[in-house]
Amino acid sequence: MKITTKLFGDIEVDEDKLIKFPQGIIGFPDLTDFLLIHDSESEGGIRWMQSVQEPAFAMPVIDPLIVMPDYNPRIEDDLLGPLGNVTEENTLVLVTITVPHEIEKMTVNLKGPIIINGDNRKANQIITDDDKYPVKFPIYQLLKDNMERGGE
Repeated sequence: MKITTKLFGDIEVDEDKLIKFPQGIIGFPDLTDFLLIHDSESEGGIRWMQSVQEPAFAMPVIDPLIVMPDYNPRIEDDLLGPLGNVTEENTLVLVTITVPHEIEKMTVNLKGPIIINGDNRKANQIITDDDKYPVKFPIYQLLKDNMERGGE
């Protein structure tokens, strides 16, 4: 299938690569189909969750372990139920990045991770009850330091 995006232009994708959010994502319940795009120009492990329904909607995302190596929020099993059989081996966890005009104030939302079952490509954005993880965790300096070391 071919989709049009604002950031990446027209791209050709296999339908079996779609990530389905049955309940939509927080703030956008009607956006249910996404692609995970690996932008070759992005630094520091940043990827994009591109909406299939809305060409202008793409969220930068990152593996939370890059910015917080001990990230391990408590998530209730019933919140994972709609994703099917979730195991450590088939689960991908991502967090959204907010990039304001002042890039030095870039943050990630550790409170609302995106959980993806890689086997069936079903996903859900979940709000954790864990007070240990903030909605706005600063990452600019962490990513800058990581890139200067040559790692991701």
